[in-house]
Amino acid sequence: MTAEVPLPNKWTNYLVDIYVRGRPPVLGTANIKDIEEKAREAMKDHMPAYMYTFGSAGTCSTDSANKRAFENYRLVPRMLVDVSNRNIETTIFGVTYPSPLLVAPVGVQGLLHADAELATASAAASVGVPFIMSTASSRSIEDVAKANGPLGHRWYQLYWPRTAEITLSLLKRAKANGFTALVITLDTMILGWRLHDLETAYLPFAYGVGIQVGTSDPVFMQRFDLPPRENEWTRFPLEPEKIRMAALEQGDEEALRNMLLGKEWLGELNSGAFRTWDDLKFIKDNWEGPFILKGIQRVADAEKAIANGIDGIVVSNHGGRQVDGAIASLDALDNIMESRKVRAAQKSGKLTVLFDSGVRTGSDVLEALAIGAQGVLIGRPIMYGLAITGQEGVEQILLQMQCNTNSLDGTETTQLT
Repeated sequence: MTAEVPLPNKWTNYLVDIYVRGRPPVLGTANIKDIEEKAREAMKDHMPAYMYTFGSAGTCSTDSANKRAFENYRLVPRMLVDVSNRNIETTIFGVTYPSPLLVAPVGVQGLLHADAELATASAAASVGVPFIMSTASSRSIEDVAKANGPLGHRWYQLYWPRTAEITLSLLKRAKANGFTALVITLDTMILGWRLHDLETAYLPFAYGVGIQVGTSDPVFMQRFDLPPRENEWTRFPLEPEKIRMAALEQGDEEALRNMLLGKEWLGELNSGAFRTWDDLKFIKDNWEGPFILKGIQRVADAEKAIANGIDGIVVSNHGGRQVDGAIASLDALDNIMESRKVRAAQKSGKLTVLFDSGVRTGSDVLEALAIGAQGVLIGRPIMYGLAITGQEGVEQILLQMQCNTNSLDGTETTQLT
């Protein structure tokens, strides 16, 4: 009996091409631990920026728990099943994507590379992965949408502003620029207790970086009788002391203005004003498209989301950046997927369950999918690639994650222990 040749598969081709061409990946390795070290080396002269991006709250115990949790779930491969022609396409909110991966919203990417969010948005479009833009971006909504292009799939992540007029302005801009889904982050109404940032007194917003969604917003800038900024690029690397000196000792008007705007924008996004379930109606009434809550960790909250007509949830603890000592996100997913209400809502199409926090490899992706997630957000690994080589580095991370997921799927790994 002669087996038929499998159909061409771009993920398999990516793997084979590395060997055929005799050239290693762009980042020099596919080992995520080595890539993390390369990113640290690339940022060695800017360690406060590196730690701001990759650090976590308190003792970092939640971040550690996120990664360690994957060791507690083991894949059990099935053999002699014909999966020659594999398909890891995933349909989310009626759109079919080439894989279950999404680019997680990560703020202030201008700390890591001069091209910032533009590089990540372009890479996501090139690979075919949905890009989720952070409200704390160092580029405007309009510029990121342009970089993502007409064929890119993009969602907008909202740090819920304190005032209704700013919220409405951001929703209007996101919709006008082709962002099709809205992701509201629930766990960041105040800044996290991050020891590494406290030790260096490092907060990029205070120096006008990571506030570009605000400085490009006409409603926000009108408060200061200033026009919205277009095509604003933040300087790389960020040098806080130079900005502070220019503002406070030399009286530089631009530096003083940026510090003022940073303080005011931070007051909008991290005001300390916490929202309730009743407040969600305001967003639902003013957003047309899928509406997702990011930061769900409790079964009761997942069930409340269903009761409130929410389209989707992201089971996430913000990568351990907000609450030290919290439950691992994968364990939270396992608990949530035990709920009959959640399972029924997911099966009927009323609720989409996504996952975030701690994902580093294709096997991590498969474990989350096997537990019940329909899509998986990738954050820190993508930022490693950005810090090392910009857009090419991001593309490699996305490609290798999808290739790794596809190759593991070839053993029909659908069972966990």
